[in-house]
Amino acid sequence: MFSTFTRGGSNDINGLGKEVTIAYLDEGEGDPIVLVHGFASSKNVNWVYPTWVSELRKNNRRVIALDNRGHGESSKLYDSEEYHIGTMAGDVRALLAHLGISRTDMMGYSMGARITAYIAESHPALIRSAIIGGLGIGLIKGGGPGENVATALEADSLDDVTDPVGRTFRAFADQTRSDRRALAACLRGSRRLMTHDEAARIQVPVLIAVGTTDEIAGSAQELQQVIAGSEVLDIPNRDHMRAVGDRVYKEGVLDFLSRRP
Repeated sequence: MFSTFTRGGSNDINGLGKEVTIAYLDEGEGDPIVLVHGFASSKNVNWVYPTWVSELRKNNRRVIALDNRGHGESSKLYDSEEYHIGTMAGDVRALLAHLGISRTDMMGYSMGARITAYIAESHPALIRSAIIGGLGIGLIKGGGPGENVATALEADSLDDVTDPVGRTFRAFADQTRSDRRALAACLRGSRRLMTHDEAARIQVPVLIAVGTTDEIAGSAQELQQVIAGSEVLDIPNRDHMRAVGDRVYKEGVLDFLSRRP
């Protein structure tokens, strides 16, 4: 089961006028952790089905996972201007305010890692620790899905897509029955990269977890050199799509959470 809340109107955290409904789950008891999924995924695909939610609950955590706007059960928007990373980070902050959570651990994967890093830099008082999954130096240098993927999402059929990366994301979107127009708008709007100086300002405890065969994320070790005091978790023999549910990833995150201040 999931719940929803509506962000928008005159009382919105950022003064936005448009109402957006955000779907989320809130399960378990203990220290909270917020999970922010990746592009074209959802709270279920990224966190429930790979057993992240159940594993964290078994380790005495209160688990909050949301569907980002344009994804899952949340509102679908078709203007790329509605998908800036700061706007989606505002959705996460609004959810925390809605739930009365003043400080939390946070884990994001891929696009969700960009959102997590943005909040860690811009609102560090909210974050006890940040887990940046499926994203290394690509946080700063870019890479990953681009206009080729947006075009693939808008194609009439998968058969019309020849670009290999585009085909991967289009097949994934079809498999998850996603709103492909909303995803294309999200992709075009969420491309803002973090600058080197912004990333260097992140001072909360950070774990960078990337598959060793991930060709999308960029080097975890290179990002570690930018974020002082951060740790790297290599997920052996996993690419961008297959690292999410890996046992090494889960065990590394649980160990990191057990050691953070």
